[in-house]
Amino acid sequence: MRGRKFVPEKIKNRNGNEKEENHLSASFITGAVALVFLIIGYQTALFVHRAAALKILSDRDNPDTVYVIDRTLAMSVLDNCNRDELKVLVSNDKSVLKSKNENTKIFIRRNSAHEETAAKVASSLKKRHVENFKFDPNTISSEDLVRLGFSEKQAGSIVNYRNKGGRFHRRRDFARSYVVSDSVFRRLEPYITIPKLDINSADSAAFDALPGIGKYFASKMVSYRKRLGGYSYTGQLMDIYHFDKDRFDAISDLIKVDPQTQKAYKLWTLPADSLRLHPYILSYAADGIVLYREHNPKTAWTVENLAVAGVLKPDLAGKLERCIIEKP
Repeated sequence: MRGRKFVPEKIKNRNGNEKEENHLSASFITGAVALVFLIIGYQTALFVHRAAALKILSDRDNPDTVYVIDRTLAMSVLDNCNRDELKVLVSNDKSVLKSKNENTKIFIRRNSAHEETAAKVASSLKKRHVENFKFDPNTISSEDLVRLGFSEKQAGSIVNYRNKGGRFHRRRDFARSYVVSDSVFRRLEPYITIPKLDINSADSAAFDALPGIGKYFASKMVSYRKRLGGYSYTGQLMDIYHFDKDRFDAISDLIKVDPQTQKAYKLWTLPADSLRLHPYILSYAADGIVLYREHNPKTAWTVENLAVAGVLKPDLAGKLERCIIEKP
């Protein structure tokens, strides 16, 4: 117990005389043994350290070579060399290779015994001839991706992504690819050219590939284009039932109406049966337009006059007036 004094116990020896004998506690004995092992371990560590130092000094004339490179180049080296002959020293943190941080440094050590691998590393470390040119990430070939600075494996990953149905809608989509580092994207961003989708020539599959569209609206976009005789402006998509502004805003920067694919609507020549198919005319105004053409000179044939004459409702007349209409 704490504070209890050690009191020697008197016992008798063989001659009958009394003598004092100390009884040591078990904890004292355990502590003494632990101290002995600690001293032995410390001496062993000093011996191993001295032996390692002597080994390093003995090999100083033929040391290993350590390359300190950035993440992109390190991945390229690892792709093109035998991984069994390379050791990546990054504090045993495997996430470093997956990092896109341009400040992440990779340490690659090659043993002098692997001369072939050493040659590959040295070759990879040479300044590569990297080109900058305009490209569409949705169509560029694997060979041209290599010209841009990607390794063959990285280029193959991008092509495989496209082959599986993937598409880069915007420049920032290309940056999200795991093989495109931040530094590479900053270099290539000015050269990325992704053409907008022409809504007058696109098929249902192309519409379906747009974000937030899907097969239902893709089909509606094609059928509505047929009724219009061709889109005159992108905003006409919002005339489709349930195609609201939020859905339109999500793709407005990805689509266009190419002037070369625009078709002027033949308002002044089509028969009533064809006119009534147009979403801004319908049956109630189709016959009225035909009668108006028959009883008014061509100089009076305007959408505005159709509204004044009561043939078209003002709201529908406003929409029709924005369309490209063939001259009388």
